[in-house]
Amino acid sequence: MPVAAAVRARCRALLPPGEEIHYVLPALSVGTPGMAAFLIVVTDRTICVMSTKFFDRDAPTSVYATHSRRTRLGPLEFSAGAAIELGGMVFEIDEEYAAVVAAADAEVFAPETLPPDPLPDL
Repeated sequence: MPVAAAVRARCRALLPPGEEIHYVLPALSVGTPGMAAFLIVVTDRTICVMSTKFFDRDAPTSVYATHSRRTRLGPLEFSAGAAIELGGMVFEIDEEYAAVVAAADAEVFAPETLPPDPLPDL
């Protein structure tokens, strides 16, 4: 299920001016710093890990970490569900977001494999 426009707007408010959101995926950290909900926001310039409110995974509160846009999100691990490692942290994601991880990586590392935008005017 795509992340709602309202959630994307809340994320945009925490980004530096001019950064364009390409992808947002909810994630749950496992391991250090403990189990916590995050939003991973891929922009045209960076990958931001945003902390969320404890009881509201759709309400980002701050930027927890920022990574270069040339950081790979994949490969996905599928041992006990879908998981990615980013900046030394392991995040579980819903399997439906596997395509988002693949698209975000392809955008930087293999743009020729992306299909053309079917709705370029949106």
